[in-house]
Amino acid sequence: MITKNYIAKGEGANRFEKVPVRIYEKPSEAVKAVAREIADLIRTNADKSEKCVLGLATGSSPIKLYEELVRMHREEGLSFKNVVSFNLDEYLPMPKESEQSYHYFMHHHLFDHIDIDPKNIHIPDGTLKAEEIENFCKEYERQIEAAGGIDIQVLGIGRTGHIGFNEPGSPLTSKTRMVYLDDLTIKDAAGDFGGMENVPSRAITMGVGTIMKARKVILLAWGEKKASIIKATVEGSVSDAVPATFLQVHPNVQFVIDESAAEELTRANQPWLVSKVQWNDKLIRKAVIWLCQKVKKPILKVENKDYIDNGMTDLIKTFGSANKVNIQVFNDLQHTITGWPGGKPNADDSTRPERAYPYPKRILIFSPHPDDDVISMGGTFARLVEQGHEVHVAYQTSGSIAVFDDYIYQQMDIATSFTKLVDGDLPAMENAFLQIKQAIANRKPGDEEARYLLQFKAALRRAEARGACRFIGVPEERVHFLNLPFYETGKVKKNPLSQADVDIIVDLLRKVQPHQIYAAGDLADPHGTHGVCLDAILRAYNIIDRDEWFKDCNTWWYRGAWMEWEVEKVDMAVPISPAELSIKRKAIYKHGSQNNGPAFPGDDPREFWQRAEDRNRNTADLYNRLGMAEYEAMEVFTRYKHDHGDSLK
Repeated sequence: MITKNYIAKGEGANRFEKVPVRIYEKPSEAVKAVAREIADLIRTNADKSEKCVLGLATGSSPIKLYEELVRMHREEGLSFKNVVSFNLDEYLPMPKESEQSYHYFMHHHLFDHIDIDPKNIHIPDGTLKAEEIENFCKEYERQIEAAGGIDIQVLGIGRTGHIGFNEPGSPLTSKTRMVYLDDLTIKDAAGDFGGMENVPSRAITMGVGTIMKARKVILLAWGEKKASIIKATVEGSVSDAVPATFLQVHPNVQFVIDESAAEELTRANQPWLVSKVQWNDKLIRKAVIWLCQKVKKPILKVENKDYIDNGMTDLIKTFGSANKVNIQVFNDLQHTITGWPGGKPNADDSTRPERAYPYPKRILIFSPHPDDDVISMGGTFARLVEQGHEVHVAYQTSGSIAVFDDYIYQQMDIATSFTKLVDGDLPAMENAFLQIKQAIANRKPGDEEARYLLQFKAALRRAEARGACRFIGVPEERVHFLNLPFYETGKVKKNPLSQADVDIIVDLLRKVQPHQIYAAGDLADPHGTHGVCLDAILRAYNIIDRDEWFKDCNTWWYRGAWMEWEVEKVDMAVPISPAELSIKRKAIYKHGSQNNGPAFPGDDPREFWQRAEDRNRNTADLYNRLGMAEYEAMEVFTRYKHDHGDSLK
């Protein structure tokens, strides 16, 4: 995470939780512990000449676990010859060779890289005819029993609370069967299939009852997208409305999650309610904002009784009175507000978020996709240009896969019509258009897009980005298209981040040598591109950390199109006037391919400009309700704490 929550520890810290939960800072740390537990069982059973029966999950959660198991096989000699595996589920219908199949997933991530006996691999069959499904499911149950039952069952969790594909309404006693998928599950899978209409509506899954028979269950969950369902599962009541809650009655279950997935648990979100905490400024701000929203009062009107009635007596004792707490938090929050995001020259900067000098600054805005800059910080972007800074923009990926084929078709028709209107003779262009149109017509859902089609889409998005920058006032020589290689697969599924990606970032940073950097610091992007782009920047920072210019460089994280920073995390809030909000909207409009229904909208059906404006207005409204001045809108940022030098504020 970029901004860590305070997670209560010690006796009583987990008193709201109905299942054992282990929280790790990062998934990479968590999977090492889980992999070690699995490896120990495999080896223990092998020493006794016994099989080790594993129930395995698919999806994004267990990928890092399988990577660690493969590493242990290669580097530590972990053998899987005594392992029998049973997978949870499979789409129906689904050919085994399809990249969307769980058969392909398991072989790609695990089975093809270890020494497991192919005869010991069991995965539900997505090619079955309707009349074959019932007998297959009964036989799957029989095979699990014949193997001696599952020793360790690995699970992920869907946002509906499904385990396997046991959607809401699945009974505790359910066995392996055919099921229909929930709309949210289909929506979450849409990116992998090139649209919701291509996602199978059915699946074969182990039942809840089958899962509950496992001798141990380990559920993995990473990222803030899973935070709300983790809270519902861990702290809520047992109900078939959230099938994962049935795990509360399992005798040997362990939830293994990262700090992002733990964010909504009471011990992370309101740690003062579960144990004595070590108060710091950010935690005090978080607690007071929570209290203000609960009692519906601005900061300076909260009273001693409000603190006492809501489990915050400890804070009153620490400060002596509600008034003293309130004044500190009010001043703290007020000092986040600035109309000078690049720093105000000739002004006292001791309580401002950004230092006054140097002025003007060289500023570099990183944008994962070609429109994240204007969607997430378009008002601040325009303000930085207006206030005379040398602003550069770096688009980390081409965004080519997020352009609808039909939109490209329209652009080609417009271009063709234009050449005819001016009596142009451009057969080469027309032939290229015909080739692209044929590629569109021939492509099936899930197929990799033709390279020349992607090049055209990338060129379109570059033109849109240039248009937005030109509108805001950034000259073309300060607009950088990085085209990081990890993204350029032609599919939603990307390659792992490589040193080549990092080197591109390093080269640009050393070329521009900015005094201030803005970048997407959130991990809420439904397809993970923001997370990879962020990782590339942080790895680049490790390389340039000793560069002299970098010691005088501040980094500010904005969030993407899907969420906003919580106010307790905000280090800089930039008020946006009605006129600036209009500039931001017009800059977003320049990205025509993403308007009128973007290709990957996430859960939110609104246009990106609508989300951005509503979000910015909601932030300003919250500041106002807490007692700050009333603004039209606000863009907010958190500050990355560089480890180098004391020159940074």
